[in-house]
Amino acid sequence: MSDSTYDGDGFFGEPVAAGYDDAVSDWFRPEVVGAAVDVLAGLAGGGRALEFAIGTGRVALPLAQRGVPVHGIDLSRAMVSRLRAKPGGDAIEVTMGDIATTRVAGTFSVVYLVFNTIMNLTTQDAQVECFRNAAAHLSPGGTFVVEVMVPELRKLPAGQSAVPFRVTPTRWAFDHYDVATQAMSSNYVEVVDGRGSYRSIPFRYAWPAEFDLMARLAGLRLRERWADWDGTPFGSESEKHVSVWERP
Repeated sequence: MSDSTYDGDGFFGEPVAAGYDDAVSDWFRPEVVGAAVDVLAGLAGGGRALEFAIGTGRVALPLAQRGVPVHGIDLSRAMVSRLRAKPGGDAIEVTMGDIATTRVAGTFSVVYLVFNTIMNLTTQDAQVECFRNAAAHLSPGGTFVVEVMVPELRKLPAGQSAVPFRVTPTRWAFDHYDVATQAMSSNYVEVVDGRGSYRSIPFRYAWPAEFDLMARLAGLRLRERWADWDGTPFGSESEKHVSVWERP
């Protein structure tokens, strides 16, 4: 694994994996998962799906239950072990490796990367390689789908570099932005029984237009872009985008 990609065992090892599903429980709500699965199943048609960063199977398991053959790639054995422990998880093939470079056999009707995970690749080169890797796995007419936040730079007044997104008496979480390099990090502080802990995860943010250029470098073209999986039009106030690029 190169320095340009996220360290799966470091950032998503056992301490994170143990509480991951609870920490993002809102994203497991049936209406959230169901909308994503509806789109992905439709794009898969009668073909196979490949999930980059399959994790604990939040999307992969219900997609497989819809009859879509799903293969996954992930770096974190701790996260994948949680997938394996769930009903149906042992039937999903997973290749351990880097989503920017790891190849699996065959081609797929849809490759997808959700929940901001493209940002775990912390250099532009790594993100470009991820698009190329997705394109290499696609059959003609296949699609690469990415769900990712829109950078929240409009929340930064002059001289400020941090955007808080969770504040309680015992937990603080904030994103830190470097607008010169497009580097950012999510930072978590927690106090339990009077003792504090701190965790920081690095990311690289990019605007939709930059992702479109990455897609073009990989031989893909934009087919659709929505503000969410339900097809809401993407606009200047959208907080994230779901983009679908097609291999001609």
